[in-house]
Amino acid sequence: MPLIGLLSDTHCHYDSKLEEFFKDAHEVWHAGDFGNLAVSDTISSTKKLRGVYGNCDGTDIRQVHPYIQVFEMEGLRFLMMHIGGYPGRYDYRAQQLITAHAPDVFICGHSHILKVVNDKKNNLICINPGAAGIQGFHTVRTAIRFEVSNGSLREMEVAEWKR
Repeated sequence: MPLIGLLSDTHCHYDSKLEEFFKDAHEVWHAGDFGNLAVSDTISSTKKLRGVYGNCDGTDIRQVHPYIQVFEMEGLRFLMMHIGGYPGRYDYRAQQLITAHAPDVFICGHSHILKVVNDKKNNLICINPGAAGIQGFHTVRTAIRFEVSNGSLREMEVAEWKR
């Protein structure tokens, strides 16, 4: 069962605390606002990286990472994008993509607020890993890791560090 590291909103900051938290991960997923290619390159030098670009990412990141990722793993369909919102308050484009792709898990970033919410209306889990970087209004940096196995998410853990 694959162990996944999930983060967002690094805004040019990827440090040894994140590397340590993701050391056993098979893949790292980044939900946008890398900040620069160095963050993407650092992660992808040791892990398989799936990422999407965010609203603060420039052309260099947008040439490497798409607007959305839709993929399947271990019997689950995932949809990842940067600006998504939350159940009952999804961004218009996010709701369109949720309707079109019917994911089991919707992953987004942007808000800098960590949330894991069961969306019963759309029959999915909505995950925002918060912000792993040091820029923004957040006072705590966050990231998540979890296992994907036989159609479910397991052993979800949250890490927090002072900004």
